[in-house]
Amino acid sequence: MLTVWGRKTSSNVQALMWCIGELGLGCTRHDVGHRFGGTDTDAFGQLNPNRTIPVLQDGAHPPLWETGAILRYLASVYGTESFWPRSPQARAHVDRWAEWAKLNVALAFTGPVFWHVVRTAPQDQNPIAIRRAVTALEDKLRIAEDQLAQYEFLAGDSFTLADIQLGHILYRYYDIAIDRVDLPHLRHYFDRLVERPAFVEHVMISYDDLRPT
Repeated sequence: MLTVWGRKTSSNVQALMWCIGELGLGCTRHDVGHRFGGTDTDAFGQLNPNRTIPVLQDGAHPPLWETGAILRYLASVYGTESFWPRSPQARAHVDRWAEWAKLNVALAFTGPVFWHVVRTAPQDQNPIAIRRAVTALEDKLRIAEDQLAQYEFLAGDSFTLADIQLGHILYRYYDIAIDRVDLPHLRHYFDRLVERPAFVEHVMISYDDLRPT
């Protein structure tokens, strides 16, 4: 049985839980972080000295932290050949798109865009900075747009770990109050992700409690 520490409104936790759902694994999740607190306790510090979420424990094995490492672990142990190939070359192809999505899309969205649009009070927002951040993000999303014009999914015609890393931010990207460029292949890709039950359950979650009070 898998155990996860992390609140369901964390985008990194959402990526992890979506992956667990796609792999059909049983899991117990504990709410930790933000309004739940708990990351400053000695017990949590023993799980993750960085005191960040998510943390995963698989049975009696030592706890794992850092979302990318956790996702690769789950894919290696429980993933199918199509989700996380066994061949080093095929796996590296998926992994490069997963890393690209994490470093160039997820990080460019969560802090520069989502935080400033949703987690910052309206009177403190900087519309010019937000517009610049959205433009920079969409420059990267055009790379995904070109890839998705050729393939069903980010790394090819099979759903892979790369889609977890890209897809988990798209619900918020399409839901928040910003002007967006027209990226029809990316939008069609998102619409197909919405048909996946694990995406709906673990990613399409209200983020209202993240807004400033």
